[in-house]
Amino acid sequence: MAFTAPLTQLSHPRELVRHFTPNWFTATMGTGILSLALAGFPVDVPGLGVLAEGLWWFNMLLFGLCSLLYAARWIFFTADARRILGHGTMCMFFGAIPMGLITLVNGFLVFGIAHWGETAVRIAANLWWFDAAMALACAWFVPFLMFTRQEHALENMTAVWLLPIVAAEVTAGSGGLIIPHLGATDEARSMLYFSYALWATSVLPAMGILVILFLRMVLHKLPGKDMAVSSWLSLGPIGTGTLGLLTLGTAAPQVLLGPEGQAIANAAYGFGIVGGVILWGYGLWWLVLAVMTTAYHLPSGLPFNMGWWGFTFPLGVYSVATLKLAELTGIGFYNLIGSVFVVMLAGFWLIVTSRTLPGIYHGALFRAPCLSAETGMRDAELAGERAADPA
Repeated sequence: MAFTAPLTQLSHPRELVRHFTPNWFTATMGTGILSLALAGFPVDVPGLGVLAEGLWWFNMLLFGLCSLLYAARWIFFTADARRILGHGTMCMFFGAIPMGLITLVNGFLVFGIAHWGETAVRIAANLWWFDAAMALACAWFVPFLMFTRQEHALENMTAVWLLPIVAAEVTAGSGGLIIPHLGATDEARSMLYFSYALWATSVLPAMGILVILFLRMVLHKLPGKDMAVSSWLSLGPIGTGTLGLLTLGTAAPQVLLGPEGQAIANAAYGFGIVGGVILWGYGLWWLVLAVMTTAYHLPSGLPFNMGWWGFTFPLGVYSVATLKLAELTGIGFYNLIGSVFVVMLAGFWLIVTSRTLPGIYHGALFRAPCLSAETGMRDAELAGERAADPA
């Protein structure tokens, strides 16, 4: 069997860097949430813990590689990289960078403590503050670009609009996991209150976007089959919003001391469970809608693109939130359905990964939409250069 050379669909290997866009960080989001979901799987499966940690290590390498390639794009192709700021879809994926990083942060708690003890906690906390800054930058800067530099229309809207907004609540949910490891310290209390602010900065605007998305689908029907997978993104802010309320609610009693502090902590714990259950039910509505949207387009075929990674992270955070509800409420139904969701997540990840790898090898997936207007001309020029100088 003959093997073709790699990157044959690129006119030059450096085009990989020129076309590298932040939507590639969605692969780190999907891989990272799968590692965390498998680590929390309620059924004891031999080797599952080793597999989960292996995925976390692999995801660290993947995130590092994506970071180097995207930094290289800004260094060596600055003018091309800047064009993303005016692109109404690709710009949304800036939010994938902090969301991909936060899966690594959580992994330091789930997997790293066994190796490095308190050092892992310190690494997680330091990275968390950095991630929070990135998430807030996305939440403010990207919408401002939408208001000032980009062209948008209601009929073209998809759930991709949620990506820069959701990053802050993903960070908030992670804060609830880190806080108990810090003890009743000033840093822990600051992280708790700041996490609630991050949650509000994200969840409340996201709920407004979902309302607009509902109106868009009523007036202009479902998005086309090339964007059908984006319907799963609607589950993201609800899953992470649920998880944030649950983790922060359980963290509060461990760091808020004294009569006044305990009163606040008790309210946070109760509100976390009740609010989490309410949001979880809302998420179930969007989950069923996403399934029906996918099934509607499936007979005509769903063209593969990097948007398929949208199958993974939203379902992943919803799965983890479901298992957390099972832990806090003791209701077996949540354990059962959460386990089913994790199995679905693993299946989606395998399918999407198997479709992504050939696209990477041949270079077909390295096409930046923000450069599409001049891609053909530039490729022709580079092909001529390559023919003149094969080295």
